[in-house]
Amino acid sequence: MKWRCTWCGKPHAENDPPCDNCGHNTFEKAVVREGEGETEAERSESSSDPAVDTGVTETETVDTGTTYVWRCQDCGRDHVKYNPPCSRCGNHDLEKIEQRYDDVAGELETSSWLEVAKPYAPILAAIVVVAALFATGVVPLSILPGVGEPSPPDAPGQGSQAAGIDLEATELEVHDRLEAERDSSRSYDDGLAAYAEYNNRAYVASEHDGTESEGVRPSDFGVDCGSAGASGPLTPPLSIDDYDDEAALADEIAGGLETSDAVTDPELEREGLDLHVVEGEVYVHYAAC
Repeated sequence: MKWRCTWCGKPHAENDPPCDNCGHNTFEKAVVREGEGETEAERSESSSDPAVDTGVTETETVDTGTTYVWRCQDCGRDHVKYNPPCSRCGNHDLEKIEQRYDDVAGELETSSWLEVAKPYAPILAAIVVVAALFATGVVPLSILPGVGEPSPPDAPGQGSQAAGIDLEATELEVHDRLEAERDSSRSYDDGLAAYAEYNNRAYVASEHDGTESEGVRPSDFGVDCGSAGASGPLTPPLSIDDYDDEAALADEIAGGLETSDAVTDPELEREGLDLHVVEGEVYVHYAAC
């Protein structure tokens, strides 16, 4: 009696799986015909008569019991037949073991999102921390290329308060005084003020520390226009110690700027300025567009 593989159909002399062709572990009895020496005509006549027993034995599946696989001792990959090396890692050490389908079911279980994300937890935590630093303003967005306004350069001296005088409040008072002297109205623009601050600090850093800063444009600060402006100490230089309050300093600065074409040009609609004090000397940058 002959046997054949139920998967690829290869005949075998004995019921001794696995198949040496495909590694399948189930054989069946092969179809056997009686009167194998009959002529073609006789076989045709027998097959056409339903009353004639052709001697064909029905096939049936044979339960071969325990099935085996050959497991790589290096990477753990299972192979259906012993055919080293391992198809995954190239190791030649394959061990014959019983195939257990509960192991296969375990391998097919889908991992949870938590298990998938666990190896990436440190990276996700770092992203959350960085996002929080940007959101709270601890780290300015301007440190990212192309994001936010450029940060003003580091410069010696004070840019917010000096000798008890609020420099930022003084800037607004200078604008009010210039408005009072002009025939046409001009608004105070925070973007131009930021642009003026950057240039004023860059000038101070260059004069006192020899530090050069990257050039900027008004558009870098959200101002879509051309700009006229200049940085430096007023002539004659102003000493912060000569003024008792913001109003007195604003009067002096406004008087020094009133002759500038950038201040008086009726075509310009917005302005901004910055005050910076170094070693008691007041530096001013005025910008308009």
